[in-house]
Amino acid sequence: MLSLALAGKPNAGKSTFYTAATMAEVDVANYPFTTIDGNRGVSHVRTDCPCLDLEERCDNETCHDGKRYVPVELLDVAGLVPGAHDGRGLGNQFLDELTDADAILNIVDASGGTNAEGEPVEVGSHDPLEDVDFIEREMDLWLASIVDRNWESIERQARSPGFDIDEALTEMLTGFGATTADVAASLRELDYPEDPAKWTDEQREALAVEIRTRTKPIVVVANKIDVAPSENVEALLNLDRPVVPATAEGEVALRRGVEQGVIDYDPGDASFSVGAKLDSGTQSTLDALEETMEQWDGTGVQAALKTAVYDLLDHITVFPVQDPTHWTDAHGNVLPDALLLPRGSTPRDLAFAVHSDIGEGYLHALDARSNRDVGEEYELTEGDVIKIVSTAN
Repeated sequence: MLSLALAGKPNAGKSTFYTAATMAEVDVANYPFTTIDGNRGVSHVRTDCPCLDLEERCDNETCHDGKRYVPVELLDVAGLVPGAHDGRGLGNQFLDELTDADAILNIVDASGGTNAEGEPVEVGSHDPLEDVDFIEREMDLWLASIVDRNWESIERQARSPGFDIDEALTEMLTGFGATTADVAASLRELDYPEDPAKWTDEQREALAVEIRTRTKPIVVVANKIDVAPSENVEALLNLDRPVVPATAEGEVALRRGVEQGVIDYDPGDASFSVGAKLDSGTQSTLDALEETMEQWDGTGVQAALKTAVYDLLDHITVFPVQDPTHWTDAHGNVLPDALLLPRGSTPRDLAFAVHSDIGEGYLHALDARSNRDVGEEYELTEGDVIKIVSTAN
């Protein structure tokens, strides 16, 4: 399962975003370090379900009338403060929890209503652009410190015959979420000596930045968009990186309303409807939220997840089935599974994603939409419905 992590300074709305995305109960309060131990749960990213091409919608619990919700892991770590990479605010502990994340959602208080330490200040008095830069910088310096701590071992290895600097760095960095391909691509971007003893601090930091950029891509979530000054929003949207405006608090309100049976809304919808008479205060709050959603095409919570999974990580959703005629599994369940795979994946990759035994016994695959065999080199696309034929079936 893909893993997304929420990062940001204290009181930026990370825990509220986590609640909005998972509906799990966590501590949310208006003071720094509400979260001490990381919260780990399951969220869902929305895509179109292939059942839209069938006469009837499937009855899968993760499909809401053709809106399919695919599970991803979501991690909420405690807020980071300047100097976190040096351990300030238990920063090293919190940063280490990001090691296995595939992408980071940097939750930024777009309202400028909290200072660099996460303490409440007058709305608009703090520049949220500073929070964008500092989180990225802290993550870069955190990884640079890990490289530094392991550098003595690299230098000892260099005394052995047949030492290869690229192999040594690959072995070290794959322990921090990088793949062999990530390390190779990063090294191609750098000019460095073969002798690790001749590396400078700047070269080690440059390596860390390259690795972090490739292994921990970041989506900036401009949270509290409903109360943010327009100049803050404009500045964030002009950044040269993915930025998604959001109101996590608004999403929580809608999800609570759905639970209470008074609001009709699916996560990711651009609007909602109210099915009961509400008190004037609640109705006024929802009217304001409706205006925000009209302006930004929703609350932004699902958009942020979708941007991370489908855009930044460039994944697709594939639906494996056993019966290619009815698109069911062995028990007659229609489109029972939805798997996220990197773009460029093949049917054999899908087979291994279903189960290692299925992959080991892979024979061929069938496109259930066209009822035609697809070759082993066929690149799967978003929404493919595939029958895997394997000796392990």
